[in-house]
Amino acid sequence: MTAPAKPSTRFHTLLHDEIGHFFDASYQDTAIAVYFDNADLPHLARHFYSEAKEKRRHALMVIRYFVDRNIVVELPAVDAAVGGFTDAHAPIALALEQEKRLTEQIVELARTARDEGDFLGEQFVQWFLQEQVEEVATMHTLVRISRRAGDDLFQLDNFVERELAVAPETKGAPPLPGGMA
Repeated sequence: MTAPAKPSTRFHTLLHDEIGHFFDASYQDTAIAVYFDNADLPHLARHFYSEAKEKRRHALMVIRYFVDRNIVVELPAVDAAVGGFTDAHAPIALALEQEKRLTEQIVELARTARDEGDFLGEQFVQWFLQEQVEEVATMHTLVRISRRAGDDLFQLDNFVERELAVAPETKGAPPLPGGMA
């Protein structure tokens, strides 16, 4: 068996960086979930805990891609999460900005894979592009509902319970490493 190679293309370097971005996003979503948990808003907390788990799964999907391609994986440090929110609207706005940033990064990945003629890489990121359309739309909706609810956070929490129930894992997603489910 040959030893894994270092990332050799710009696409591989950007994709490697995306592991850290996904873990950072997972950590931030956890901080948001904890805020809502401490505020006794269980459905918002559950939603963001689920988002944190999903971002971690995305990082693991990228790791699996590298393992399958026999490319070295080095895990980056995780950035500190923003906390200490002054109201329930701030973490939702932060989550929207985070999803927009992740979308821009994934679009750059797709563009770079295409420019470099890396058809396997381009195909790999397609699922993530579709996923980000849903993620940004959901966060836009939460921002709007949060504004409408104003100080009545129970309306916001009830909306999340009613409309954003935790969905089962998406079919067609890239595999996780080590046979994880």
